[in-house]
Amino acid sequence: MPLGPWRKKNKSTKEHLVDNEEVSGGHAGAGSAGKSAVNGAGLPPPPTDLRPKLVFHTQLAHGSPTGRIEGFTNVKELYGKIAEAFNISPPEMLFCTLNTHKIDMDKLLGGQIGLEDFIFAHIKGTKKEVEVYKSEDALGLTITDNGAGYAFIKRIKEGSVVDRVKVISVGDHIECINGHNIVGTRHYEVARMLKELPRDKSFTLKLVEPMKAFEMLEPRSKGAKPASDNKIGTGRGTLRLRAKGPATVEEEPTEFEEKAVKKVDDLLESYMGIRDTELAATMVEVGRDKKNPDEFAMALDETLGDFAFPDEFVFDVWGAIGDAKQGRF
Repeated sequence: MPLGPWRKKNKSTKEHLVDNEEVSGGHAGAGSAGKSAVNGAGLPPPPTDLRPKLVFHTQLAHGSPTGRIEGFTNVKELYGKIAEAFNISPPEMLFCTLNTHKIDMDKLLGGQIGLEDFIFAHIKGTKKEVEVYKSEDALGLTITDNGAGYAFIKRIKEGSVVDRVKVISVGDHIECINGHNIVGTRHYEVARMLKELPRDKSFTLKLVEPMKAFEMLEPRSKGAKPASDNKIGTGRGTLRLRAKGPATVEEEPTEFEEKAVKKVDDLLESYMGIRDTELAATMVEVGRDKKNPDEFAMALDETLGDFAFPDEFVFDVWGAIGDAKQGRF
């Protein structure tokens, strides 16, 4: 089967913040933000006239005034706009959640934003280094990334090797593995690196946890639940952010799309140890009008040439899309 190889000056903060505007779940607070840089290659942004003229409200998750952002077409640009609004460095951004300030992986911002969603930005907090003894082949981690070079922990399996290391938490950004800096490495590569670590030996992780307000300090979560309803949006359409090409305003996902994307995301976790709703949505979009698995595999190679999906995975994704079309979920 043909498969691809796996392969502006900052303005004053006051211009972007809304005085005396509060949102349920927002908190007053402050934190220092260091100045670091992350190199990331990408396509040049599309012309300004192709970008949807939409305004979103945002806060820093650990507490801040409310800001307004607009004029972005992908996740990197979104992070840049939020950083500009709060006068922080874009590399300080870890990830965003929608409609909650909590580290809730069910509400993680992926490839779509509801037109009335409120964006909470989680920035770098405490750094920590931990040694883990790999007593089993599987560590019990599910990895995702923020679309801008940072891989982080989305789920910890109960009773797993990592679950027994209580200092490791959902939302932690993995900065180094055994002293090797992995910033800029995609989630599937990080998952592979962790899987390939030798059993019955110790390894070291350098992690960065999201900054927390005092009232956010609570027992750690195991992360998103595979079977939960992860639908985000308010009934007035969504902004679809794409890795390549301009953002587009679309209707809310159909029942077919929701079920198919969830199933494909589950398959990504099962085969590759990652969760990525944008990648899953792209695969569903590619496969919805294909007539057979070979045609689907060729389209995946053209669209997602950075990945080398196993043949069995491609067949299972094709089957999942077909099941969703037939309403068999």
